[in-house]
Amino acid sequence: MIQALIDYDFIRYSFISGLIAGLIAPLIGTFIVIRRLSLIADALSHVTLGGITFGVYLSSLVGMTINPLITGIVFSVFGALGIERLRSVYKHYQELAIPIIMSFGVALSVLFLSLADGFNQDLFGYLFGSISAVQFFDLILIAVIGIVVLIFIYLLYKEMFLVSFDEEYADVMNISKWIHFLFIIVVALVISASMRIVGILLVSALMTLPVAAAMRVTSSFKQLMVMSVVFGELAVIAGLFMSFHLDVSPGGTIVLVSLALLAVTIILDRIGVKRRGQPTESV
Repeated sequence: MIQALIDYDFIRYSFISGLIAGLIAPLIGTFIVIRRLSLIADALSHVTLGGITFGVYLSSLVGMTINPLITGIVFSVFGALGIERLRSVYKHYQELAIPIIMSFGVALSVLFLSLADGFNQDLFGYLFGSISAVQFFDLILIAVIGIVVLIFIYLLYKEMFLVSFDEEYADVMNISKWIHFLFIIVVALVISASMRIVGILLVSALMTLPVAAAMRVTSSFKQLMVMSVVFGELAVIAGLFMSFHLDVSPGGTIVLVSLALLAVTIILDRIGVKRRGQPTESV
């Protein structure tokens, strides 16, 4: 694969995109896991799938190529806004927003998939990831989303930390609502950025499995963020190499490597390589 990285542009695009996804997905995933909102990633991924199938259907309808990544991002952001709206409607049962939006995304996917006359190779790549599918435009879009995510975390780290660990106090400080609103939109963007490499059906795994593994070997929140990124990048790099040499979709190999890393950290924890304590709430 080293020689392929030198010779072929699309391999370089995929590798760089994978590195970006391996950075931003676990970073955002850290806040998702701490806030016990892991299923939001699944809900938004299904809405994104609806946007992708709509893009495929629209391309067949108008007779010109429309990048499904764009329609996927649009649907994902609107899905995020829908979750926020439903959370305000069902104030005492806010978790209902997740299955409602997930069902909506699945229904849209089935509808537009039927209208587009079923699967094609491009759609298969979006579902399970593809090394050859990443184009230069996709790389630029993923890089822009990566920059947006890093700026968001840098500027609003303390607010996100407070909302994640003490949402009631954040409500008193009147920062919870708009922070969560921005956060869920960023989650939608991360899902859209990662789906080309991992695949839309597996993207939530890249946001949660590295965090789950890092939890076994860290004792502070910042350590958790750093180790989550380390495990995420290891999973992406090893998964892409395995995918290239086995000629399979990268999504599955990346997730399997993530699971292997999680298993190793659990075993180390069990045999005596203990953490000094649970992740603390120190900034």
